[in-house]
Amino acid sequence: MRRSILRTALLLAAGLLAGCGNKGPLVLPPGQPGPTVAPAASAPAPATSASLPD
Repeated sequence: MRRSILRTALLLAAGLLAGCGNKGPLVLPPGQPGPTVAPAASAPAPATSASLPD
């Protein structure tokens, strides 16, 4: 009985310690910029008869 209580307490403590860590947004190390993605060129909207002046 005593061993199972001790084992349970140790497993609970290990689980709580495993949950500790860095919380919050990702912080990248300096000097290593992330990948850059070029924005896609947007095409002009097609003209419709509703948008043409009278």
